[in-house]
Amino acid sequence: MTFSIVAYDVESASWGVAVASKFLAVGAVVPWGRAGAGAVATQASANLSYGPEGLELLATGLPADEVVARLTGSDEGRDSRQVGVVDTAGRGATFTGPECMEWAGGQAGDGFAVQGNILAGPDVVQAMADAWRDRAGEPFERRLLEALTAGDRAGGDRRGRQSAALRVWRAGAAYGGVLDIAIDLRVDDHRNPVEEIGRLLALHELYFGKPDPAKLLPLEGALADEVTELLGRLGYTAPLADALDAWAGTENFEERLVAGRLDPVVLEHLRDQAR
Repeated sequence: MTFSIVAYDVESASWGVAVASKFLAVGAVVPWGRAGAGAVATQASANLSYGPEGLELLATGLPADEVVARLTGSDEGRDSRQVGVVDTAGRGATFTGPECMEWAGGQAGDGFAVQGNILAGPDVVQAMADAWRDRAGEPFERRLLEALTAGDRAGGDRRGRQSAALRVWRAGAAYGGVLDIAIDLRVDDHRNPVEEIGRLLALHELYFGKPDPAKLLPLEGALADEVTELLGRLGYTAPLADALDAWAGTENFEERLVAGRLDPVVLEHLRDQAR
């Protein structure tokens, strides 16, 4: 009752899953991943154990197709299951049991696996695979979103729309740099969940995107005077560095702060707010 893409990005060493469904909180069921191991999507009559068990198998270095074979081979309910896997090397594999409700099927290739069931038709899977291949130069999370959006526009889940999720795993990429959860966005119940995931991703990029070192502005002279004045309008009257830290923490921009310099994204937000 779902369509998803599981994928790997070699440049950033990231694994991800994007999924949508006419099902409440699909992000709590389908997507699983781990940096340095791979990612799994378990759906249709989902066997949730495919997630953690698949990741354990992937962590041993098994290729995606063998992981799929092991998961389904020992499962008496496999005929109604669907699963997609991408391994540590980016090899993709997908499985659709013969009892999955029509239309059901998938495609797998280098770096991805796409699958879906109770879809409007095979065009959904094809559109997702094409979108993934056509956007090879874009950031990984954007490629995932574009593939999901393409499937949605091609008809998606023929029962309708309800939830979506976008999850990405990369070593040390979590807030604060401790865990491997780079992105974890979920829309549990919405009329247009894929569109809403896109809005949330834009906010994630705004707040947590890494500043471009080439665009950072020296926080001195006229710019320092301007920032001090803008912060003062908002009630932040401590010395400049302290005031900027306090304001950025309130606005969730602390990940974009660089000592002695200023991200233009942060400056523009400060200017807009001070107006």
